[in-house]
Amino acid sequence: MKKAKKGLASAYILAGALFIAGALGTLLLLKPKKTDIVQVLRDDQVLYTVYISGEDDRFLKVEYGDSYNLLEIKDGKIRVSEAGCPDNTCVKMGWLSSSAPIVCLPNHLVIKYVSDYNGRDEVGIDAAAG
Repeated sequence: MKKAKKGLASAYILAGALFIAGALGTLLLLKPKKTDIVQVLRDDQVLYTVYISGEDDRFLKVEYGDSYNLLEIKDGKIRVSEAGCPDNTCVKMGWLSSSAPIVCLPNHLVIKYVSDYNGRDEVGIDAAAG
């Protein structure tokens, strides 16, 4: 009986440690951005680098085969406002606001903040690929 209680106590301790690790991991993932540089990627290829705080309000249409993603840049933020993919999960993700990226799996698109960009110094969109 004592072995069963020790095993149960060990299980509770392990469960508590996993819960704390998961909570800390979530907090780190959802921490606020520390940069104003956003990259739009497809299959790990950078399509655009946007200095989001200096960009005028505008829309960018990113096509993929017969589908597309319409990106909205407004008030120093970016989101997918419209998409030609079947599930529209990327649209439902809303404005990019943390280190968690916006992802459109059907269109192979990722929008994320970057902190180690060594590209151009001017403000605006740097289109690397069409």
